[in-house]
Amino acid sequence: MQECLAAFMDECVYPAEAAYARSRATSLDPHHVPPVVEDLKVEARSRGLWNLFLPAVSGLSNADYAPLAELMGRSPVLAAEACNCSAPDTGNMELLHLFGSAEQERRWLDPLLEGEIRSCFAMTEPDVASSDATNVATRICRDGDELVITGRKWWITGAADPRCRVALVLGVTDPGAPVHQRHSLALVPLDTPGVILVRDLTVFGYHDHQGHCELRFEGVRVPAANLLGEAGAGFVIAQSRLGPGRVHHCMRAIGMSERALELMARRALSRAAFGRTLAEHGTVRRDIAEARITIEQLRLLVHKTAWLLDTVGHKGARIEVAAIKAAVPRAAAEIIDRAIQVHGGLGLSGDVPLAQLYAASRALRIADGPDDVHLESVARRELARHQKA
Repeated sequence: MQECLAAFMDECVYPAEAAYARSRATSLDPHHVPPVVEDLKVEARSRGLWNLFLPAVSGLSNADYAPLAELMGRSPVLAAEACNCSAPDTGNMELLHLFGSAEQERRWLDPLLEGEIRSCFAMTEPDVASSDATNVATRICRDGDELVITGRKWWITGAADPRCRVALVLGVTDPGAPVHQRHSLALVPLDTPGVILVRDLTVFGYHDHQGHCELRFEGVRVPAANLLGEAGAGFVIAQSRLGPGRVHHCMRAIGMSERALELMARRALSRAAFGRTLAEHGTVRRDIAEARITIEQLRLLVHKTAWLLDTVGHKGARIEVAAIKAAVPRAAAEIIDRAIQVHGGLGLSGDVPLAQLYAASRALRIADGPDDVHLESVARRELARHQKA
């Protein structure tokens, strides 16, 4: 599978990056999806590189998927989507597979697995500190055979994509219940009256074609049958989604780091300053060595975490998931930053992918939970061990 995916990357994905960038640059629509994206999906599917993230469909374990996700991370905008393995759809498909009714699977999961539509996950809110998900305040109220949804969400990845059809919305259904039983998840078609796309937020000035949006839900009504899972189980279900998703993000971040290191080494060998190639300067050699050591260390921790997900599940791997989510994006951003420095002005431009990789890795230190929350989890477990001793 690695050989097949690597060949797909070399033969199709890397050559398509320039065409994708040109098509996006010449379009007046910030959410234009260049035709090359669909071309890559067709080719990936013909090679059997499709829905690799979902064990029930692909037959791959998390440990199997780890090196494949790393390869896709080398071209994060194109490769994961080409293989129908991109967030937030992966996590949403996992939830629909685990908790969806037969009708919910027919209406939403099947077309997502086919790559015909896209989806988004609406949890984060601008009015509360959403790093503590129990703060989420959007209301989901039962009214007869309907659910009425009112609230504001933002940083909703995928909501601006013209192919996005449904949002999984986390909201409060019982404010008087215990704190982890107050929330539920509802499936909300984006064309439902009252769903308002307020704006698409940029990430360090970048607009992805899928968007990262602010949404308003103004008395949105959907059938009560659109509740995903049991009422009051929304917090637990959301956490089960975020665990594997965080691991997938870290897998791809390793691939981003590898590509940055590759570009840095090639630049150092081909560029001369002060009578020597950059590769002959001690500071550059140190950057390259430190990057290689860091990548090898973090890859082993990511693979260990994937193995734990397979053997003891999300709950048993919770601390390791927190550890890699804090460590990997931070290290990736540092490695990419070193690569930018070696490239000089070129590294800041769009002629190489480093600036966009840096924006993605830096944003990942906040997305799916900020570093601080994950470090707190690791510290709490470590201190508890010594308190018991």
